[in-house]
Amino acid sequence: MTKQDLVAAVASTAGVSKRVAGDALEAVLDSVTKELKKGKNVTITGFGTFRISKRAARTGVNPRNPSQKIKIPAMNVPAFKAGKSLKDAVR
Repeated sequence: MTKQDLVAAVASTAGVSKRVAGDALEAVLDSVTKELKKGKNVTITGFGTFRISKRAARTGVNPRNPSQKIKIPAMNVPAFKAGKSLKDAVR
């Protein structure tokens, strides 16, 4: 499912136009992104939790030249943990 498919599904379920559904989806995604940038978790009860995971610095291998080692810096990456209701629905 693409973002446009999701917008169309939300629009038909909520009985609103695709433009309104798209704006609502953008607002939700922007809010989640802003909170993650601040280092905070975003929990949507019954769906799951978005959080920031810290990835440690490590040494990697250059795929074009396997004998060359490269340093990969530490960074923060987004992570998602599915909630119980979502897990049960998928099972």
